[in-house]
Amino acid sequence: MQREKSKERIILGIDPGTAVMGYGLIKETGSKISLINLGVIRLDHLDDHPLKLQRIFEKTSLLIEQYKPDCMALEAPFYGKNVQVMLKLGRAQGVAMAAGLAKNLPIMEYSPKKVKQAITGNGNAGKEQVAAMLMQLLDFKETPEFLDATDGLAVAVCHSFQKVSDNGSSKSYSGWSAFVKANQNRLK
Repeated sequence: MQREKSKERIILGIDPGTAVMGYGLIKETGSKISLINLGVIRLDHLDDHPLKLQRIFEKTSLLIEQYKPDCMALEAPFYGKNVQVMLKLGRAQGVAMAAGLAKNLPIMEYSPKKVKQAITGNGNAGKEQVAAMLMQLLDFKETPEFLDATDGLAVAVCHSFQKVSDNGSSKSYSGWSAFVKANQNRLK
């Protein structure tokens, strides 16, 4: 059964990580959003970094196959004090992104500050504040064991709030061919 794209879409949000990766799925129907699922993919038991990346790709691909989202939103890695950690997070994000691109999903990326701002109104909010606001917004009671799950959900909700393709002020492309097709007037 094909969803009516103009009225309904499913958004997969991902908070990339190499120890715990959070994800959340919402269904957007008009201006209403509802929770489909949220959870984590635990990778902390694996010592081999390439194996972690393989698992991220496989698990993200399985989520896409199971829930058939219309788009994917990812939290961008932020620069902390440890460059090695940022590199590992960037790889995790890239592998999750590649899983979405392999399924032709449009991909959007949001900074942690932008996600927190969209959910709580405060770009410096803590994970607990974000989780509490999502619990109210999406009407679920149980706090997940890992706040990475609500972080992934927050990215999906942030994307829903942007209405990126509806207002025309910002656009998303699923690849070069989509960009070229939409920007014929810019080609020489």
